[in-house]
Amino acid sequence: MMRILGREVRLSLRHGADTVAVLLFFVLAAGLFPLAVGPEPALLGRLAPGTIWVCALLAALLPLDRLFGADFEDGSLDQLLLSGLPPSLMALAKAAAHWVTTGLPLLIVAGPVAIMLRMPPGALGPLLLGLLPGTLTLSLLGTTGAALVIGARRGGVLLPLLVLPLATPVLIFGAAAAGASLAKASPRPELLLLTALFVLALPLCPIAAGAAARAAAE
Repeated sequence: MMRILGREVRLSLRHGADTVAVLLFFVLAAGLFPLAVGPEPALLGRLAPGTIWVCALLAALLPLDRLFGADFEDGSLDQLLLSGLPPSLMALAKAAAHWVTTGLPLLIVAGPVAIMLRMPPGALGPLLLGLLPGTLTLSLLGTTGAALVIGARRGGVLLPLLVLPLATPVLIFGAAAAGASLAKASPRPELLLLTALFVLALPLCPIAAGAAARAAAE
C-alpha cells in the first residue's frame, strides 16, 4: 500500500502543473468574489467561509479524472489489482495521494486567502480545523466518484455530478463551523459532525471505489 501511495505521489509530482492549476483556480475563484459583491470588509468577512469552502470543493475536483483514468488507459490498473493488495486498500492509497497533492496544498493556501477576504482572525482557526477533515472526506468521495466513471464516455462531465451532491453535507458543516465563530458561538458541534463524516467515509468509500475499479477492469 505504501508503495502504491509513493507511486501516486511521484506521478502527481511529475505532473506538478496539475497541483499548480488547482491552487491557481482556488485563488482566482476566491478573488472573483470581492469583484462581484464589493470590497466592503464586513460583507467579505461574512461571505469568506462559504467562499473558501465552495472554491476548495470545486478545485479538489480538477485532478480527479486522472486518478484512475490514466491507469485504466495504459493497463496499470490491471497490474495494481493483481498486485495482491485488496482493491479497497489500493483505492485508499489513491485517496491519500490525492489529499497529499491536492487537499494539503489547499489547506495551506486557505489561510492567506481567508485573510485576503477579510475574515476575522478569530474565525481562521475553526476554518482550518474544519478544512482538515473536510478535505480528507472530499478526497475519499472524489476517489469513489472517479472509480465509478472509469471507462465511461464523458466521465469528466459525470464526475462532478456524482461527487457534488455527496459533498454537500461537508460543505454545509464546514462553512457553518467558521460561521459559528463569526457569530461568537462554539464551532465544536460542526467540527464534530465533519469528523463524523470523515470517520464514516473512511471505511465505506475505499470499499466502494475498490469494487468499482475491479468491475471496470473486468
